Amino acid sequence: MIDTLRQQYPVALMCRVLDVSESGFHAWNIRPPCEREQKNARLVIEILAAQQRTRETYSVKRLHSELVGQGVQITAYRVRVLRKKLNLRCKQKRKFKVTTYSKHHLPFAPNILKRELVLLAHLRKRGSAI
Repeated sequence: MIDTLRQQYPVALMCRVLDVSESGFHAWNIRPPCEREQKNARLVIEILAAQQRTRETYSVKRLHSELVGQGVQITAYRVRVLRKKLNLRCKQKRKFKVTTYSKHHLPFAPNILKRELVLLAHLRKRGSAI
């Protein structure tokens, strides 16, 4: 937070308000990311690639199996945590919704055109492959 707002407010003031030592903030700022953060960054790339490859349809369980099958060492819990952090979800197929109820007892619409669907020979429909 201090790092993002340092252009708008003095660092000393923000450290005092947030009860953080200024030297501690600067030490944290120049410290390289820890090993776990570095590994998480690599795993995020793997998870995003697998998510894209599977068209975002795999759950945590299947995604974990996919990653382990590729030789990535990761637990299902870590996949779950990283997916939650990235706000990734699997797409679920929607249930088929029936929109027609044909067992009603209402009258059918009358055939007011009295059409006969017999085609003459020269008007017959034709199709072919090009």
